[in-house]
Amino acid sequence: MSALPRFWSQPLRYLRWAAIEKPAIFYSIIIGSMGPVVVVAVPPIRRMLGDADRPKIPLTYPIPTTPRKSLSGYDD
Repeated sequence: MSALPRFWSQPLRYLRWAAIEKPAIFYSIIIGSMGPVVVVAVPPIRRMLGDADRPKIPLTYPIPTTPRKSLSGYDD
């Protein structure tokens, strides 16, 4: 029986071994490696399909343009 393959020295052999012996590790590596690809590929595809960027959330409360009403009652 040969020694277990190491990921950094033989990545394809390790993935083949992990797919058979440790499927949870194999699928974790596959799903984790898709993350950077999704970050780069999904936004242009969304724009091509017509999904526009969301409007930015306002960080301040808008000041009303109407004249202020004078308060009455409950004087301090």
